[in-house]
Amino acid sequence: MLRKRQRHFLPSHETIRHNRWLRPLAGWLDKPNLWNINRRSVAGGVAVGLFCGLIPGPVQMFGSALLSILFRVNLPAALFSTLYTNPLTIVPLYVLAYEYGALVTGQYLGLKAEQLALPELHWNNWHTVIPAWLATLGQPFLVGLPLLAATLALLGYVAVRLVWRWRVIHAWQKRKWK
Repeated sequence: MLRKRQRHFLPSHETIRHNRWLRPLAGWLDKPNLWNINRRSVAGGVAVGLFCGLIPGPVQMFGSALLSILFRVNLPAALFSTLYTNPLTIVPLYVLAYEYGALVTGQYLGLKAEQLALPELHWNNWHTVIPAWLATLGQPFLVGLPLLAATLALLGYVAVRLVWRWRVIHAWQKRKWK
């Protein structure tokens, strides 16, 4: 039932092929698994989105779209699941990544929250500001960020698979008793 309702919101292959902005990418975006709603594709899309959600800067959705196309997982799920990072959650997530990296590497530099806050970014300077900001955070952050991203991706993948399975079993049991 949920899958049928969600299909209404997904674009058709013809819509993608005839959209003037997406026409150059139509060869990549017409893969069926990018739009299918099944447990493997959606779980993979959520994992990709959770992994790419921690990418610093304005390229989270771009990275999520690229990895979705590369791994052929659900593109809308990947794009939607990057939205867990926002101005309110990014600093606590980066603190968690720093702590995770400090735990793994055994180094603790005693950074303050002001150092973890993202500097002001613009389209013309983000490619120089982000690396300089990352260098000030040191090795614990550079190790902890990909580890946290991979951990969140794995947890998201497993959670979607378990919830999907629970929903299917629940629907079977409901049908069985009718």
